Amino acid sequence: MNFKRFGRPAIIAIVAGLALSSCAANEGAAPASDAAAASTLSGTINGAGASSMGAAQEAWRAAFQTANPEVTVNYDPTGSGAGREAFIAGGTDFAGSDSYMGDEELAGTFASCAPDSKAVDLPVYISPIAVIFNVDGVEELNIDADTLAKIFSGAITSWDDAAIAALNPDATLPATAITAVHRSDDSGTTKNFSDYLGQAAADVWTEKASDTFPYSFAGAEGGQGTSGVVDAVTNGVGTIGYADASQTNDLNTAKLMVGTDFVAYTPEAAAEVVAGSPLVADRAADDLALDLNRKTTNPAEYPLVLVSYAIVCNEYDDATQGELVKAYIEFIASAEGQAVAEEAAGVAPLTAELEANVAAVLATVK
Repeated sequence: MNFKRFGRPAIIAIVAGLALSSCAANEGAAPASDAAAASTLSGTINGAGASSMGAAQEAWRAAFQTANPEVTVNYDPTGSGAGREAFIAGGTDFAGSDSYMGDEELAGTFASCAPDSKAVDLPVYISPIAVIFNVDGVEELNIDADTLAKIFSGAITSWDDAAIAALNPDATLPATAITAVHRSDDSGTTKNFSDYLGQAAADVWTEKASDTFPYSFAGAEGGQGTSGVVDAVTNGVGTIGYADASQTNDLNTAKLMVGTDFVAYTPEAAAEVVAGSPLVADRAADDLALDLNRKTTNPAEYPLVLVSYAIVCNEYDDATQGELVKAYIEFIASAEGQAVAEEAAGVAPLTAELEANVAAVLATVK
């Protein structure tokens, strides 16, 4: 991965120091029960945001609270936009977001952060976005970016449309109206979905990537949060939607055209895209927002992917609270924490390189 901004000697030194201290800690590590008894952390951490990583947050909270019995971690899956708003206003200690902070947000102030300090985006969760569908008689579906963009902009309205039929010659497609289900709330999943379509189907999807779904038409239906979209697709007729792959339940999922192949989502294919994506240009050195490669033609990569960020202050106004938040985010971004999320939600863990870079930034948080 191209972490060119981490060429600075100070950051390299931090990464090296973390590697050495990690080895030393592992050599003398106490059993988990002893570690819990030895924990000196206490207090309450409040977070809110992306519903996509709801299952992972539940597992992270349980594991962290077991190791630190005097700590309570709360996470409200209100959606990425609401989570960022709450954090900016000082209502939470951190935000979870499937989209990184925009320039306007970064230019403002953060109520929980120390004066003259800012917040940073730290990747902690990688997951494919699945295209889910519920169509009588159809269990497999191939789709390309242009056709998907036409469905979700209202240009294709029936399941037996010629464009869908051409991609699925062996399917018996009904003359059923398409109900395209999108997020009704401000959603980082929507921003990732619209970013993919804007890049991979630029001639069709002309709107900019946004947390707010940009189109309104007769066949469109909104769902609140990830669960709302999944419920609407499950209980509807002729429905199609998009959701974090960890929460699609038993719904059928489409294969996306990547190059000349149709590719099913997998955590590994999502991780491959992230591994080949650079950092967003012209941001602070400690901000790890990623410019995801949506135009890949490599069938080993699945381009409709989201990266969820933990958004934290680089310096908290309340230093004691800052140390508590830092400990929690260090856990969820660690190899141990990523293994917890992988088991709970089936998502891809951070690469070793990305994990080290997140740890390097967290080492400077106070």
